[in-house]
Amino acid sequence: MYRWDFTPVVAHADLLAAGLVNTLKLSATALAFGIPLGLVLALMRLARRRSLAIPAGFVIEFFRTTPPLVQLFWFFFALPILIHVEMTPFVAAALTFSIQSAAFFAEVFRAGIVSIERGQWEAAQAIGMDRAQALRRIVLPQAVKRMIPAFMERSIELMKTTTLVATISYADLLYEANDLAQKTFRPLEVFSTVALVYFAVIFGTSLIAHRVERRLAASGETTTH
Repeated sequence: MYRWDFTPVVAHADLLAAGLVNTLKLSATALAFGIPLGLVLALMRLARRRSLAIPAGFVIEFFRTTPPLVQLFWFFFALPILIHVEMTPFVAAALTFSIQSAAFFAEVFRAGIVSIERGQWEAAQAIGMDRAQALRRIVLPQAVKRMIPAFMERSIELMKTTTLVATISYADLLYEANDLAQKTFRPLEVFSTVALVYFAVIFGTSLIAHRVERRLAASGETTTH
């Protein structure tokens, strides 16, 4: 019978903690760049000019439909060959997940903006606002409320997707766990611990997302998914 022994895991808890910090740092960076870039792509796709809408649509669909691992390898291995600049694992991962997140966030933004009744646009124009002012002052504040649950769900998916960065030797939680398992010969204990850590972080975020969604539903706001 297998005898569980978490002593090596406890002794090297600092390594797993450092990996978790790196995971959270990468996720936060991707969100910080992905959300504003997603808004730009959404506005371009909604633009009446085809020269803006078509390129934005291509970027959105390309990064939503291609595997994130392929994107990660391209940014880490192929892009440095084209631009002749060395790419660190963090930079390659941040670029990959920022753009990929932007593609998904763009569709969330687009759905949220389209969900606002046309009367809101017409009322803004009636009081002298141009389209940009109406979007910034009237439409987006209402649309963002409907998009918050979708944003939180995508953030959860992003954190799970970041486990792929271990393949390019970025020291995230999974990478540190794999290294620790090989050194201690205790993969069962190490990966069980890591699974519990991911569960605690992601489940906690999910509870927050559900609570926000319930509050929005209670206040009469619909949600955009």
